[in-house]
Amino acid sequence: MKIVVQKFGGTSVATREGRLAAAGHVEDALASGYRVVVVVSAMGRKGDPYATDTLLGLLDDHDAVTKRDLDILMSCGEAVSAVVFASLLRGRGHEVTVLSGGQAGIITDHDYGSARILEVRPDRICRELEAGRVVVVMGFQGVTTDGDVTTLGRGGSDTTAAALGVALHAEYVDIFTDVEGIMTADPRIVQDARRLRYATYTEICNLAYQGAKVIHPRAVEIAMQKNIPIRVRSTRSKDEGTLVTNHIAPLEAGRVTDRYVTGVAHTADITQIQVEADAGAQHRVFAVMAQHGISVDFISISPDRIAYTVADADAERAVRLLRASGFEPVVRPGCAKVAAVGAGIAGVPGIMAKIVAALAREGIDILQSADSHTTIWCLVRREQMEAAVRALHAAFELGA
Repeated sequence: MKIVVQKFGGTSVATREGRLAAAGHVEDALASGYRVVVVVSAMGRKGDPYATDTLLGLLDDHDAVTKRDLDILMSCGEAVSAVVFASLLRGRGHEVTVLSGGQAGIITDHDYGSARILEVRPDRICRELEAGRVVVVMGFQGVTTDGDVTTLGRGGSDTTAAALGVALHAEYVDIFTDVEGIMTADPRIVQDARRLRYATYTEICNLAYQGAKVIHPRAVEIAMQKNIPIRVRSTRSKDEGTLVTNHIAPLEAGRVTDRYVTGVAHTADITQIQVEADAGAQHRVFAVMAQHGISVDFISISPDRIAYTVADADAERAVRLLRASGFEPVVRPGCAKVAAVGAGIAGVPGIMAKIVAALAREGIDILQSADSHTTIWCLVRREQMEAAVRALHAAFELGA
């Protein structure tokens, strides 16, 4: 069978207009000879009746709910969305089967709220597809080996779609959103940001990890395991959006390209923490963060000092814990991370020089920096973040 997996996010299925547009994409795929598996998120966002955050708001006392029970509640939004979307497709003459994550064969561990997929058993889906039915799967959820409902954490519906795409050997996984594809930068910040026609898995993973929110990096990593192409598309457009594969396409707009930087991403609302600590004490700094569930990022270590960042929301607690452990941290709140991402960065001299020059021209101080084969990060002041994004976007000529 020629299979495509189509995932529709919460904003795509929140209104009848959006659901009709989504149904049009299902019908286009059927007309092209594909068997179609649809993955849906809960309808809408916080405040909408069946959005996940709205369901959580029904609880009087969050402390009186077990994580296991919480996953049962959080899985309800996708159930509503799947049944409503299936009824629309049936009304348009299609045979449809609705499956929960567990019925679709998604088996997870017991880490309620952020479960990891252990395996996918797609036999039920295959039988339904062979019978000529469209299969609508509730995203964001699975079951343990003993049948307990679990949820997959942030980006869980993207993860569901990618995992099913791999298990079914799909030709594509289509991630439908409310934007035209993956952009070279946030268009709310950079006026001439343009849509990427193609990108590698690695580039999109890094853009997503650095703040681009169109697709969850966990989904990209799953698809990359079996080289299943992903298309990031708009629900309200027939355009094929951004194609994500394991290689850089040789042509774009009819010309050979040799780009170093693919896009510029950013993350706001972070705090830099510096701690004087010798090699013998440095492990204690990170141990106390780990013990209390504080995620650290942007780590720089020298023989007598550590610098790293935490989310602003965790900063006060992190500082309090460090002081209780005998350290005197130096804290710089109100920071942001700006990242230049591209598979062409590796081994190319002059990329960092270009970044430093671009930021210096705008009077932007680099508070800390780091790099990998595909990403160069710069920590800047929050009030200078947008100017930094625009400066790097212009320096690498990423505009339309």
